[in-house]
Amino acid sequence: MSRLEARFSQLKATGKKALIPFITAGDPIPDITVDLMRDLVSAGADVIELGVPFSDPMADGPVIQGASERALDHRVSLRDVMRMVSRFRELDNETPVVLMGYLNPIEIMGYETFAAQAAEAGVDGILVVDLPPEEGAELLEAVKGRGLDQIYLIAPTSTPERIKTICDAAGGFVYYVSVKGVTGASHLDLQTVESKLRDIRAVTNLPVGVGFGIKDAQTAAAVSRLADAVVVGSALVSRVEALAEEPEKIGSALGEVIASMRQAMDEA
Repeated sequence: MSRLEARFSQLKATGKKALIPFITAGDPIPDITVDLMRDLVSAGADVIELGVPFSDPMADGPVIQGASERALDHRVSLRDVMRMVSRFRELDNETPVVLMGYLNPIEIMGYETFAAQAAEAGVDGILVVDLPPEEGAELLEAVKGRGLDQIYLIAPTSTPERIKTICDAAGGFVYYVSVKGVTGASHLDLQTVESKLRDIRAVTNLPVGVGFGIKDAQTAAAVSRLADAVVVGSALVSRVEALAEEPEKIGSALGEVIASMRQAMDEA
């Protein structure tokens, strides 16, 4: 059983929902990423989504774009990110880690090399934003061969046929993008989310996570009533940005956000 499968099974058995925070590796400085991952887990995170810095993060709004820029200023590469995961694994061998990023760095490394090194580092899943399943068979084969789950995004505009195609290829969990637009967008419509989750669950038994537009504990709790997992990114990364010149304060600031969401979700 993979770490992702084990974690979702544990949560289901206790009636809880997964809280999945996103941070960008190397933001604002590389030295604190592993400590931030540990702080998030201590505050109540169930899975860590770790962003791989990229120069053209097309799915991300200005907040997470800025995080990639700060990390790239320190020349943080895909190999550096996997070294961070390896260091995290020395201290935590249970919390699943998902790499979120874009195809170009993986193509440069080579699919088989990437899959092997990610598995060796202790990565559990990957989310490649700009690689649809119709074009991703080669990478999917490589990561599955190493026991990694490939996670896909489903958009509000996805048709039932497209949802099935995505779910048939997916592993770990399915990630529903709850708003039209980039990360950090607002206007979350819970009725629409609930309707779309019914469509997704009709064609898959995988857990369904919801992300984009989740800014506070109240929203996280509301979404947790509908979904199996709540993904939060920009609300955290904006705090990293605000404290970029005081990195020693970032861990506690992120911990406060996650702890408040964890409490609200558990109470919901």
